Amino acid sequence: MLMLCTTSPNQSWVSPSSSYQYINPNPLKPCFILFRPNSRTSLLGAKFRVPATTLAGTTHRKNADKNVKIGELCELGNLKEAVETVCGSESSDLDSAAYCSVLELCAGNKSLKDGKRVHSVLCEHGVNVDGYVGAKLVFMYVHCGDLREARRVFDALSNRKVFLWNLMINEYAKVRDFREGVCLFGKMVECGVELNSYTFSCVLKCFAALGCVREGEWVHGYLCKLRFVSDSNVVNSLMAFYFKNGRVESARKVFDALRERDVVSWNSMISAYVSNGAAEKGVEIFREMVWSGIDVDLATTINILMACSDCGNVVLGRVVHGYAMKGGFDVDVMLCNSVLDMYSKCGDLSDAVRVFEKMDRRSVVSWTSMIAGYVREGLPDKAIELFCEMEKDDVIPDVYTITSILHACACSGSLEKGKDIHKYIREHDMDSSLFVCNSLMDMYAKCGSMKDADSVFSHMPMKDIVSWNTMIGGYSKNCLPNKALELFSDMQRKFKPDSMTLASVLPACASLAALDRGQEIHGYLLRHGYFLDQYVANALVDMYVKCGVLILARVLFEMIPVKDLISYTVIIAGYGMHGFGKEAIAAFNGMTKAGIEPDSISFISILYACSHSGLVQEGWRFFDIMRNDCKIEPMLEHYACMVDLLARTGNLTKAYKFINMMPIEPDATVWGSLLCGCRIHHDVKLAEKVAEHVFELEPENTGYYILLANIYAEAEKWEEVKKLRERIGRRSLKKDPGCSWIEIKGKVNIFVAGGTSHPDAMKIESLVKKFRSRMKEDGYNPKMQYALINADEVEKEVALCGHSEKLAIAFGILNTPPGKTIRVTKNLRVCGDCHEMAKFISRTSRREIVLRDSNRFHHMKDGNCSCRGFW
Repeated sequence: MLMLCTTSPNQSWVSPSSSYQYINPNPLKPCFILFRPNSRTSLLGAKFRVPATTLAGTTHRKNADKNVKIGELCELGNLKEAVETVCGSESSDLDSAAYCSVLELCAGNKSLKDGKRVHSVLCEHGVNVDGYVGAKLVFMYVHCGDLREARRVFDALSNRKVFLWNLMINEYAKVRDFREGVCLFGKMVECGVELNSYTFSCVLKCFAALGCVREGEWVHGYLCKLRFVSDSNVVNSLMAFYFKNGRVESARKVFDALRERDVVSWNSMISAYVSNGAAEKGVEIFREMVWSGIDVDLATTINILMACSDCGNVVLGRVVHGYAMKGGFDVDVMLCNSVLDMYSKCGDLSDAVRVFEKMDRRSVVSWTSMIAGYVREGLPDKAIELFCEMEKDDVIPDVYTITSILHACACSGSLEKGKDIHKYIREHDMDSSLFVCNSLMDMYAKCGSMKDADSVFSHMPMKDIVSWNTMIGGYSKNCLPNKALELFSDMQRKFKPDSMTLASVLPACASLAALDRGQEIHGYLLRHGYFLDQYVANALVDMYVKCGVLILARVLFEMIPVKDLISYTVIIAGYGMHGFGKEAIAAFNGMTKAGIEPDSISFISILYACSHSGLVQEGWRFFDIMRNDCKIEPMLEHYACMVDLLARTGNLTKAYKFINMMPIEPDATVWGSLLCGCRIHHDVKLAEKVAEHVFELEPENTGYYILLANIYAEAEKWEEVKKLRERIGRRSLKKDPGCSWIEIKGKVNIFVAGGTSHPDAMKIESLVKKFRSRMKEDGYNPKMQYALINADEVEKEVALCGHSEKLAIAFGILNTPPGKTIRVTKNLRVCGDCHEMAKFISRTSRREIVLRDSNRFHHMKDGNCSCRGFW
């Protein structure tokens, strides 16, 4: 048997019985053509020839027999015996074709061990490997995965054909060593090797991956010069290069200039538009393709289904689904998964379920798509059920399934199920995946278990910016702002903060009212252009709102180029907590005029604003608009705002009746709003009745017991205070201590009631007493009921002087220059006596004092407060 091999369009093996026969091989895959030899067989190549051997004599006959035998063994795929025959032969026994046959079989079987044995024999026999045998050696090493040895052999060859260069560049691209691929292309050009279409396809992959736009454009110009732009393979690679680098319009120009577009070209355009977030344009290309009469294949169908998924075009998706069924494509699992994903992402979960149930074969992708679909539609419990079903069907989840089910656990708050998944992850060694670890931390953070999230974070071998952002955001959302800021500082030593980092850490500054730190972050995001990010801009406005700088928050709000629902909700809530109800209403009206539909959160914000400004009629109007015009069913939060509105304005009886008429069962927050109103208006009798409802609903919440105790204390019912404190003691409940803090020069100074541990305690106490004396001189009498202790007048006054907000304000006066605004935050509601003293200090010291308590902001200036008594 004679083995004929082609390596490039310039080479061919011929049969002597048919003169010259031209063979056009695929340059990607050098192939063998097998012929039966006759007695005059000769082996010819265009540039490499093996002299024909005259079979005269016994030795020559034996050699020919060995060559034929090896050819037959290779044809049968008997690699072991073929290699043994080669290894048992003498140096003069075999011709080049025999070696090439065995090396080809080694490559096909990916048997590196046997390939190396043949290479060893070639070296021992001193066979010249500079020609076709050398090419086959490179080919074998490449296909067996030993790129280093392939390169060593390749570099030793003096006559390297274009297909070998292409083979090496393509392999470097496959193993993602794009720089070496580009380097080899440079050497190829230096050596003057004539480039072909496949060369450009290979190197464009490398340039695309490296983001070398200028170099890719140079290749484009070179292609035009050599007139390769009519080659569809080259053009497809060129389009892929431009799309990979976000140059969509350049890719479109290349596509439009292509005279003969094959189905691959059309598919490339559709796929590229979809992957670059332009699904609508992908749909347009698909329509052009159909009108041009191009036959749609399976790849087209999958690509257009992806486009429908991304742009929510369920109508076209159904049409494509119908076409796929008629074309017989619906037996393909990949297509069924695409259909399933399309219905799921378009919100048609019922059709997605139908497709899923009709599937004969379900891959892990099928299950994952359905799980993700349930989560997307707000049905995390169904997603968890489906995951359990998947386990029963012995389908092994992959990384995407795990992250989807962790997201389901996060959305439903299923901490225990999330821990079960974590256990599965550890047992199956999936905790080395960065993607999985980030999802795990996110699940724990959203379920409120930051201790578990921190455990995952600290054990991660490698962290990316998403890991840090997840933890910072988790600490911020779980009321651990100090930890969030601490972690943010640690992160800056390793990563540059991105927009998500800033949007996660700004709420921590807002929570602490850490204005100095917030302003530092503001400076950073301005320098790096992050204010254009909607999430960052909204978080920045919210930070200034909660740090008490409403004027700057308003200016930044106006600077947001395109305001969304969150932007308006933040500023409405900001106006509300600062006591500017009418401005909040104006912002709400501006939102509706801008065509933005308010949601339930927006209505909570506007109702809150009305309640903190005493706007009863306006509050009722918005409550009716929500129900009747916007068809939003009120939730407990809306009812709590309405109760708060009525209670703050003294309509306690109306508020009580309103609660009893609620269509849903009131919770402790609703009753708690009325209890606060009872304290403001000193209605002890109603407070007792309301408190019983609250204690029944939340028996472990210390805050409500303290609130009732304060109501009794203000009414000087000391026996009742004593009984209530005994009740708290029997239940082993702990009271959150009242504290206030002030940030000066980036440092947060914390004060507790009666505290004397501060280094400036003596100076602070002296200043507070000084202000108290001046207040008495002006005819102000201390409000002793806020002392909340059963003692004589002197002791009560001492207790009042030691309230934490007074200490913080005094410290601010002592440590800031004249005229600078004093900003103090308190974790509880400010007491009436402290409120009066703060107003007095603002007048006498000519300072603006911004006091933020657990309910709202109090802007004191010239002896007046923005709350106007509604607090």
